[in-house]
Amino acid sequence: MQAVILAAGLATRMGLDREGFPKGLLRVAGRELLLRQFLLLSRYGIRDFVLVINPRSRPYFEEFLARYPQYRVTLIENPYPERGNGYSFWCARLAVSGPFVLTMSDHLYEEEFVRAALQGQGLILDREGRYVDHREATRVRLFGGRVAALGKGLEPYEGLDTGFFVLSPEVFEVAGRIVAQRPEGEISLSEILAAARIPATEVSGLFWMDVDTPEDLRRAGKLLVRASVKGGSDGLISRLFNRRLSTRLTPYLCDHLYPNQATVLSTLLGFFSALVAAFHLPLGAFLYQIHSVLDGVDGELARATLRTSRFGGLLDSVLDRYVDFVFLAVLLWRWSPAGMDLAVGLLALLGTVMVSYVTERFRGAYGREAYTLFPELHRFPGKRDERIFLIFILGLFGRLAEIFWTLALLTHLKVFYSLWVFWREKEGLEAQD
Repeated sequence: MQAVILAAGLATRMGLDREGFPKGLLRVAGRELLLRQFLLLSRYGIRDFVLVINPRSRPYFEEFLARYPQYRVTLIENPYPERGNGYSFWCARLAVSGPFVLTMSDHLYEEEFVRAALQGQGLILDREGRYVDHREATRVRLFGGRVAALGKGLEPYEGLDTGFFVLSPEVFEVAGRIVAQRPEGEISLSEILAAARIPATEVSGLFWMDVDTPEDLRRAGKLLVRASVKGGSDGLISRLFNRRLSTRLTPYLCDHLYPNQATVLSTLLGFFSALVAAFHLPLGAFLYQIHSVLDGVDGELARATLRTSRFGGLLDSVLDRYVDFVFLAVLLWRWSPAGMDLAVGLLALLGTVMVSYVTERFRGAYGREAYTLFPELHRFPGKRDERIFLIFILGLFGRLAEIFWTLALLTHLKVFYSLWVFWREKEGLEAQD
């Protein structure tokens, strides 16, 4: 399947019309808008791209494409960009040989949206539009499951046009008739698609937006980071506190830091907090909590900048285990327990490892995320963010014994509760293999 991307707009609302710099090459959260489309679509087998451009913008696009030779891109010039996106669409007709995806270079989508949209046909419709202004968005009216009308301010309407379409080449025949009837003047894509009576597929509630103004550009980075948070495995403290801080910080780091760099920096802070705790427990506990907040930044960066990798997740998980062990080992050294207290301290060290190990082994055994499959696991505290917050609170008051006794009890109860949930559902899990 091919993808046609319309990028010939004049970008007057963005203030780029005089410069000729294309809006699709503006960066949001560390990536060009156009590159985001290439990255997401190529993950689902699309390798050939048809890019309709303004002739004034050709040098910018050629320089950009030279940096990404892995993508097969055909540049098509719209000699009359003032005639609108419908005319740009018609210009792509000779480069399309079969079913194709149509998008706009100034639109942003999260990966889950693209995955769902590629399963559909025709116009991809959003009935919720959580991230866009309904007054500014193009509205869609349907009749018999097909597009009857599109336009801003349309009433009544069934949903919003997401700017993402899965089409067949027959739509170009409708475009050709409209162009022939109107040899001059503006032609809108909405007009063509309504005349073609294309079907509509609903994909609602996921992140997408178009970037028309400088304010949209600033807002888009923050929304991308917010949409990148998939909190199914987050503990209570992450959901209520940590994420509220990290998602405010991450947008400012997207252009300056890679995810693995963020992982290493967070790890170094974790080790430093352990060193400080050896001499000043309250300050060390506070720094450990800051490390916990920053520990979410690498994942947010990876998802927002489309730089996720299995190695990144592995690196983060392994380094977290090192930090936790070193910090608790320092606390155990400060406590200097004997007898029963020493056994409790060792059980606490073991439990912090086992809480993570049991869910990692579940994923290895069944290929599923335990917290996504069994949300009731959240009912019992003991995840890393919750343990660190507990250490932070008790550490402020120097309560070393209470830290280890609570962790020893909490972590092992968490492990056995998780095992009980997995055992309870084992027949269903085995049947799915």
